[in-house]
Amino acid sequence: MRLNSYAIPQDLLDRLARGGGGAEAAEYLAAAQYSKNLLLVRGVAEEGQVEEAYDQLAEIAGQAPEVVRDLIGYPAVGAWAKRTLRELVAGQAEPLAAAQLGAVAAAAACRAGLRRRIRVPASGGVITLPSLGQLILPADEDRLVELETDWKGLAGATGWTSLHRLTSADGAIELVVDDLDPYRWPGPTVIEGRLPPDDLRRWRSHVVAAWELLSERHWTIAAELRAIARVLTPIRAAQSGRDSATSRGTFGTVALSTPPDHTWLASTFAHELQHAKLNAVLDLVDLTLPDERRYYAPWRGDPRPLPGLLHGAYAHLGLAGFWRRQREFEQDLRPHIEFARWRAAALEVTGTLLDSGRLTPAGVRFTGRLRRTLSSWMGEPVPPAAADAAAREADEHRASWLARNGVTETADRSPSRSARP
Repeated sequence: MRLNSYAIPQDLLDRLARGGGGAEAAEYLAAAQYSKNLLLVRGVAEEGQVEEAYDQLAEIAGQAPEVVRDLIGYPAVGAWAKRTLRELVAGQAEPLAAAQLGAVAAAAACRAGLRRRIRVPASGGVITLPSLGQLILPADEDRLVELETDWKGLAGATGWTSLHRLTSADGAIELVVDDLDPYRWPGPTVIEGRLPPDDLRRWRSHVVAAWELLSERHWTIAAELRAIARVLTPIRAAQSGRDSATSRGTFGTVALSTPPDHTWLASTFAHELQHAKLNAVLDLVDLTLPDERRYYAPWRGDPRPLPGLLHGAYAHLGLAGFWRRQREFEQDLRPHIEFARWRAAALEVTGTLLDSGRLTPAGVRFTGRLRRTLSSWMGEPVPPAAADAAAREADEHRASWLARNGVTETADRSPSRSARP
């Protein structure tokens, strides 16, 4: 298992800054994230004194390198390794945390069809094999057990629960629904327990239809989805009835509530892929400087820090781009409204970012290219009714934000530049 160093080429960064990047950029970022995860896994092996598990994983990699690479790149493995290494260094790790490396090796052996006997942790009597599922043992205590990686036998064993997989009709993409791994998602919005069967059926149907829409109409988004997305994780819906998110610690995961329809899911992929790409970029290059100020974001109810503002602008560039093209295939006004609303909102925020004085030179270049894309879109016509509706929605959001945050708007609309919580 070889570590490589990554410094993102300027031409690739410029292409990403313009909003897309395509398969080449997405694959580069995914490779860099794999290297980061591998470095974290090595750190756990050394700090946690679980070199035997690492050696077993390396031995499996010699026979099935793609399987091991895929597993080390699995989002929950990266999240486990990062958290565990941090806690080991601080002397705060749980007794069996580092031993989860054995479960990573066992999952690799199962997926490669190799029979091994590997020591794995049973936390509360539950063995978690990343990307595969969980085995519940009769006894619920914390202990190390020796697991035989006979995949057929394990998958049929009493107490075994497999993760669901959603595959497109053409077989081009497969997404794991991870509702089991304890490291699958940070924060309080994660749903405990399995996705209900009726919801799972809706997810499956909408994933198939969303992929068909993207692959037929939005080729760049489809290519990036194939290169980056690995896992869908259920989270609770917001008050609006839907929600989605990505996390820097779980690259490759899109967390979401049950999709209302396939078009919403396709637009959500467009939005969240932007966050995923920018998270990976920020592991390679700094775009912002420290800044204690908080700013107005036309898509949030709370004042945002500068990095969050950059994330929002980049994500809404992706969302505007989706609706820009989707207008060709729908007859109603909503795609035009969405395009008009988010191109203007993201453009406004690029001005806030550039005026902040807290971007690095790379951040100025990145934001400038982002702004040029949005500026070129501002000249594209939309139906007057859609333009009016988008402007009305923007004004209502600003008025609501000002009232909620106790800010008095000045003539030059300065709360977008200087508001604090």
